[in-house]
Amino acid sequence: MGIQPSDALLTDRVAIVTGAGQGIGAAVATTLADFGAHLVICDHNCATLETVAEKVRATGRTVLSRCLDVRDHPAVDELFASITSQFGRVDILVNNAGGTFFSPFDKVNVKGEQTLIAENFTSVTHFIRNSIPLMEAHGGSIINVTSIEAHRAAPGVAIYAAMKAAQLSLTKSLALELAPRRIRINCVAPDMIHTEGSLELGEAMQAVSEDAWYLQPWPDEGSVDDAAAAVAYLAGDMSKFVTGSTVHLDGGNWASGGWKLLRRGVFVV
Repeated sequence: MGIQPSDALLTDRVAIVTGAGQGIGAAVATTLADFGAHLVICDHNCATLETVAEKVRATGRTVLSRCLDVRDHPAVDELFASITSQFGRVDILVNNAGGTFFSPFDKVNVKGEQTLIAENFTSVTHFIRNSIPLMEAHGGSIINVTSIEAHRAAPGVAIYAAMKAAQLSLTKSLALELAPRRIRINCVAPDMIHTEGSLELGEAMQAVSEDAWYLQPWPDEGSVDDAAAAVAYLAGDMSKFVTGSTVHLDGGNWASGGWKLLRRGVFVV
């Protein structure tokens, strides 16, 4: 029969989206709901998370919303107990929660480093570990929202970039390990996309260099909807033969081997 439009739909599948209260996570959650999925969403910002939950409900989909910090493993375990009770399964996991701050490496103390590791790596492994038992009976799709910084030099956000690279390595290994259970795992790696969280980081970088810019061949800026579209593709049957891969969202910068120019010098990216 070939490819059908219905292959893009996620009707009645159960999707978890972390960091769903704003930015990319919010766009992913509402997009997956529009494609037919029921949603489990979490974020540490209770007010914005409820706004997203209302948008999901408006689509007619069921939503389980939980205000929590993804670094709080007992709270995450309680969330999965609720998922098991209410849905009994997970079909899609989107590890979107994460973040960083701009600082020279030697100015980041041990507490700051451990915070970055917990937020950008061990939270991811914990969600994956809890999702596998709820996926293995029927298969599933795991999508890790990493960053283009996992693939290039990232002065000022070195630990964050290292953790995103760790997610990439984890994804490749788990793609082989989980394939016999029909669980796929892939990455979406955005470049700088304008969100509430990226504004603060951008201002910090601008303070270092007022003329920082990327040579990006594509004329338009990336949006949260571009990231959501990539996640929707990887979540559904249109990508059923794709695992261990990364979708780069950077307007051609990664593909072209672009340059990042800073007042302090030129870095190959």
